[in-house]
Amino acid sequence: MKCFHFINGDRSPGDGGAGGVPRKVSWVRSLSIASTNMDTRRSDLDSDSLGDWLDSSVSFQDLLTRRRANDLRAFTFSELKSATRGFSRALLIGEGGFGCVFRGRVRILDSRSGSESAMDVAVKQLNRNGLQACSSTFSVLIDQGHKEWMNEVNLLGFVNHPNLVKLVGYCAEDDERGIQRLLVYELMRNKSLEDHLLTRSSNHLPWVVRLRIAQDAARCLAYLHEEMEFQLIFRDFKSSNILLDEDFNAKLSDFGLARQGPAAGLNHVSTSVVGTVGYAAPEYIHTGRLTTKSDVWSFGVVLYELITGRRVLERNLPRGEQKLLEWVRPYVSDPKKFHLILDQRLEGQYCMKSAQKVASLANKCLMKHPTSRPKMSEIIEMLGSIINEASLPNIKSVSRDSKHVGEEPVESEPGKCENSTRKKGFDFLEIVSRNRSIGKLDWRNWTPSLVRT
Repeated sequence: MKCFHFINGDRSPGDGGAGGVPRKVSWVRSLSIASTNMDTRRSDLDSDSLGDWLDSSVSFQDLLTRRRANDLRAFTFSELKSATRGFSRALLIGEGGFGCVFRGRVRILDSRSGSESAMDVAVKQLNRNGLQACSSTFSVLIDQGHKEWMNEVNLLGFVNHPNLVKLVGYCAEDDERGIQRLLVYELMRNKSLEDHLLTRSSNHLPWVVRLRIAQDAARCLAYLHEEMEFQLIFRDFKSSNILLDEDFNAKLSDFGLARQGPAAGLNHVSTSVVGTVGYAAPEYIHTGRLTTKSDVWSFGVVLYELITGRRVLERNLPRGEQKLLEWVRPYVSDPKKFHLILDQRLEGQYCMKSAQKVASLANKCLMKHPTSRPKMSEIIEMLGSIINEASLPNIKSVSRDSKHVGEEPVESEPGKCENSTRKKGFDFLEIVSRNRSIGKLDWRNWTPSLVRT
């Protein structure tokens, strides 16, 4: 998935006169922790360096200095080399232009008990050859990887939320072997949301699980936008940056492009445009004005990925179906055609009405005017309501299916809306409807039916 940068052809003030580097479109590769999809990111020649947005707020710098709540561990290169068996290709779980991500195991000291324990981690290694090339013509491109590395260390070093991937530590060594820059994260065993949506295996994500993943991601964005001492804009929200743990809880990763929100009295941040094609908000692309509503737009795009099971841009499809938002537009407005865009792997889960409500929410996130889009806290409430409705058993459908006296509904699998039947001894639905007026079951008025043996 390609990322972009729209600028004019002038030179930045620090380019050094005629010999400076012209400001023009350039490309570099991005790295997601658990996705092998090759993302590309635009390197920033000026305002997107870490120092640019840290220097814009003295209080923010002070906050970074005094709040190291997560107590990052400084690993040695030899420790991480041993943890990954010499960065063995057999342990490779992700790859990109900035380097590779390996699975490993390290020893972590428990500050409470004082004892050490083994921990499975993901080790993200910045491309050493790229870092050594900083004196070349493309040093500006390579330097972006180091900037994003610094960004993650400074941000994930003190932010703390259940739906944020935990940064365990880092490695920064400069020696005769070259420049070593590595990040160590908690291991997310179920990889990324993108991996699950794009796979065609039978083990697909059930509908309610998809909704809960969206809710987890919304909680994280709400934390960044509304609950911290300062505001952060994620700026690269996409399905490959939503990682899943062993229980399919979602956590956001890759803070390389995150940026501090506008200062008090301002409603946007003016910045160079970076991000991933298909996810970035149109007003941000056209004007460079960044707000939290830019993340809301990206969230709306991911909601449609959850509904359709398709990536936002697919060049292998016919021209009219390559761009996800353009493809779904005529079907969303017609309830009779909506089923044509629903992920076929969700067939039989009785989630059509729920999916239509999610599409309606996605459309609110994709409103043309940023001020018309909801806040992430509002999105959490709306998703909660949809999840509650989708999680309730579909009693009416069970009633239609249970035509024989000897059948009873089977409890749905977690995360699924479908209902099947099995043998039963009494009609539970009839009891519920009979006693609905008093709001509870009146067992004194219940007469058991005959049971087949």
